Amino acid sequence: MTSKDFTELTKQLGVSVKPELLELAFTHRSFAYENETKETNERLEFLGDSVLGLIVTEELYLRYPDLDESRLSPLRSGIVNMRALADIARTLGLGQYILLGKGEEVTNGRDKNSLLADALEALIGAIYLDCGFEKATASVRALIRDTLESAMAKGAGLDGKTALQELVATLGRGNLEYQITESGPDHDKNFVAVATVGGQSIAEGSGKSKREAEQSAARTAYEVLTTLK
Repeated sequence: MTSKDFTELTKQLGVSVKPELLELAFTHRSFAYENETKETNERLEFLGDSVLGLIVTEELYLRYPDLDESRLSPLRSGIVNMRALADIARTLGLGQYILLGKGEEVTNGRDKNSLLADALEALIGAIYLDCGFEKATASVRALIRDTLESAMAKGAGLDGKTALQELVATLGRGNLEYQITESGPDHDKNFVAVATVGGQSIAEGSGKSKREAEQSAARTAYEVLTTLK
């Protein structure tokens, strides 16, 4: 592997992590394949994804005691998604550290949202392994502070349908519609709503009323659209 200087990065993170672990966190499979090494950042990414999810969920749970699950879930999705993570990775300049194969290098892999988000998750995994959960939590909280505030401003006060409508408008993916079906006797009906965007079915939800079914579908669709990689 190529030796890199991580001094500036560790200063930004506020933690000291073994250089070899950091290098592994930035080793993309395209580089590993071309250099005949078995080690890639994918296992660290897997670990970091779970660590990040727990830290963000705990932060939201403690910070917003008055919000129920239906409002916490879109907030979390606004932070733990590819675009948001890639933006955080850019603020850290992670692109310069990623080890890429020639194919990814010539297609501007260092600025791809997917690669940057994966590298950030792998980095969080490395911090957790080397420094423990307490230091990883402090580091991640600092990294997500601005993203959290932004997500809160955009979505915490919105119900599921409104949050999804604004997200769809931002993404420019087409018209948002709900297809409703109902079943059961009049005194015990069950409704199923399918949220479609641009004619494509994204998610479904069920409930004892049309509104409840639509809200359920909207919350799931919001999760799908913000976490899709």
